[in-house]
This record gives sequence, C-alpha cells and structure tokens, in this order.
Amino acid sequence: YVLLHASRKTFSNVKVSISAQWTPSVQNGSVPAFSPNQTWEENKLFANKEEATLFLGALDTIFLFSYAIGLYVSGVIGDRMNLRYVLCFGLCGSATVEFLFGTVTEWLHVYNVYLYCGLWVLNGLLQSAVWPCVVAVMGNWFGKSGRGFVFGLWSACASVGNILGAFLASSVLKYGYEYAFLVTSVVQFAGGVVVFFGLLTSPKEVEAGDGPGPVVPKDSESHRPLMSDQEEDDEGRDGGYYSVEQPEPPQEEVVQPIGFLKAFLLPGVLPYSLSYACLKLVNYSFFFWLPFYLSSNYGWEEAQADRLSVWYDVGGIVEGSCVGGQSHSGHGGAGGLQPSAISADLGRQEALRGSQEALATVTGIVDGTGSIGAAGGQYLVSLLESKLGWMCVFYFFIVMTGCSILFIAPLIYRELRSMWRDRRGRSQQL
Repeated sequence: YVLLHASRKTFSNVKVSISAQWTPSVQNGSVPAFSPNQTWEENKLFANKEEATLFLGALDTIFLFSYAIGLYVSGVIGDRMNLRYVLCFGLCGSATVEFLFGTVTEWLHVYNVYLYCGLWVLNGLLQSAVWPCVVAVMGNWFGKSGRGFVFGLWSACASVGNILGAFLASSVLKYGYEYAFLVTSVVQFAGGVVVFFGLLTSPKEVEAGDGPGPVVPKDSESHRPLMSDQEEDDEGRDGGYYSVEQPEPPQEEVVQPIGFLKAFLLPGVLPYSLSYACLKLVNYSFFFWLPFYLSSNYGWEEAQADRLSVWYDVGGIVEGSCVGGQSHSGHGGAGGLQPSAISADLGRQEALRGSQEALATVTGIVDGTGSIGAAGGQYLVSLLESKLGWMCVFYFFIVMTGCSILFIAPLIYRELRSMWRDRRGRSQQL
C-alpha cells in the first residue's frame, strides 16, 4: 500500500507541469515565446490555465468515484478469492495504467480528454482492489488484542507512501513529468510481483503450506493470529497454564461470506461511513491539491512545493501512531477515524461471530463511502478556487471536518459510557 500511494501521489505532484503542457505556451509561459505555433497547438487541450485546473479536478473526481464503486465490489471479491491474487492484479494493473496515462501519452504526444478520463476510470477500479484486501490480511494476522495499536502504526503506510512518491517525483521532475510516472509505476509493478510470490495471507497458510513459501511443519499454534483474541482467555484458565487433559478441539465452523446489504446494516457502519466521507474529502483535498496550491498561490517551484507538502504526511504518521495507541486502550474506540481500525472493529462484531471473511466487505463499504465523499469534493475544490479563491476552500474544509465529528458523536458517547461502566465495575471488584 506504500507503493500504491507513492504512485497515486505522483499525479498530485506534477499538476503544475501537466497544466502547462495542456495549455498554449503563450498562456503558461513555460516555453520561449518564439516557439512555432505548431509546437503548442498540438499540445493544446485547453485555452487557459483555469480550464486545465477544472479538468484536473474532474480527473480527481473521476478517479475517486471509480475507486469508490470498485471498493464496494472488490471487498466482496476479496472475500471469495485468494487475497494474494487480487492484490497482485490490482497493483500490477494500476501500475500499467499509470504508465500509459503519464508516460506513453507524453512520449507519443497523444493528448485526448476522453483517453485521459478512460484511463483514470480504469486506474480507480484497479486500485480499489488493494485496500480491502490488505486490511483483511492484517486482520488475519492480528487478533483483537492490541489491534488498535497495531493498525494505528500500520495505517501510517499511506503517509509513508505519499512521502516516497513526493521525493521520487521531485527527483526526476526536471526531466519531465512523464519520468515521474515512469519511476513510480515501475516500482509499483515490481511490488506487485513481490506480493504474488512472497505474501502469506493468513497463519493458516503457514500451517497448511498453501502459501508461496516453503511448507512449514504443522504446529498447534500456527493457525492462530499474532496477538490473538484467545490469548487473554487462555491465560485466564488454570493460572495461565494449559490443562494436562485438554478437551477435543471443536471443529472449525465454516462461515459463509457476508452479503453486501447485511454488512451495510451492521450497527455503526452508516455513521462511520458518513463521517469518514467528510474526513476523507478534506484529507484527499490536501493530498491532491496541496502541492498545486503552494506552487500556484506562492509561486514556488513545483519540486520545492512537492517536498514541502510531505510535512502534511509526517503529521499523518504521528497522528496514526497516537490514535492507534488510544484506540488500543479504548477497545477500538470511535474517536480515531483510522479506516483500518474502523473496518477491523466493525468486521469483528458479535453478530458476525468474529468472521474474518466479512472484513474485506465491511472495509469496502466504509472506504467506498469515504471515496464518494472525497470524489464529490475534488471538483468542488477546483470550482471554489477558480470562482472564489483559496480562502473559501479552507472554510469549506472546516465545515466538512465539523460534519465528520457530528456523524460519529453518538458512537463516541456510547463508547465513553461503555468505558466508564467497565472502569466502575473494575473499581467495585477491587
């Protein structure tokens, strides 16, 4: 997922260069004024920078809408197919599309609005296959005990990918934006190959030897996830030791994959999804537009703006680690809107009997709804900026952040009440 976000960040980091390429040289001033008319007329998609900016916002919206639609489907697919195959297909397919979008079209001097839109729709659908599957894999390996802290640390992978993508793009941007797409797409494709040959999707593959690696001898503990939910229960029996006469292990119940409607109607799914939609709108607006804002509003060089924008992601890493620790102590509380922790918490409700098969479906619903909100916001950002200026854009962000808190306020209240009752019960026992 680091590699996926690194390649996704590339488009955000080269928007100024792409806008200059798509507008006449007389308008953007990126080439000498004495260039022949034919040179810039071939590259002319838009009459001026404002039209190019609106189209860039439209591309962001197209990508996130297709990504959202794909998430609703890919979560269900991930429950029914080998997660390793789905991950590899999403990573390698997305890398190929990005190579065609940013590199091949520039090398062949093919500039077409419909081609760009079609490729970006396909890119969104392919990338949607990755997130639900990686969350499901993490859920397979880590039980509920300590899950909030582990998922909080792990959720920093998106911010790490953004930082990696910013540095990769800025390092080769002087040669042309097509090379930024080339580098990140090649790295992502290689990552997909590594996933295909090296990923173990669950501890059960270690036990059964179903994974890509060598067969490991069976162990009674090998099928259990790291930091398993059963660890505390086991320690509570017989003073923390196993009984000499152990009962017959119960046969594993075959759990059917959960349906989309049933997963959507689970308690907490709708408020979490709506809240995350507002929050993701703000987050992805910074993700897609921060380098462009720094460059166009302050006149900084594009590479310099790209490097400065990584500090936003550094803050995301710190926030993910801190919120993960708090959600661990608060039993996965609603206060930290880490999508991985949200999805893992919802996917382990008692109504599902701890079924891991539901995890990818629930993740797809939460992140899909978030992507719909983010998609609608990207064109609004470009429209507000062109009509009213950047100050109105930031006021819009404040309103959306308030709405995200409002949607989960009942969940926060219920969680705090539960924590208070548990603490009072423990104090009475003492």
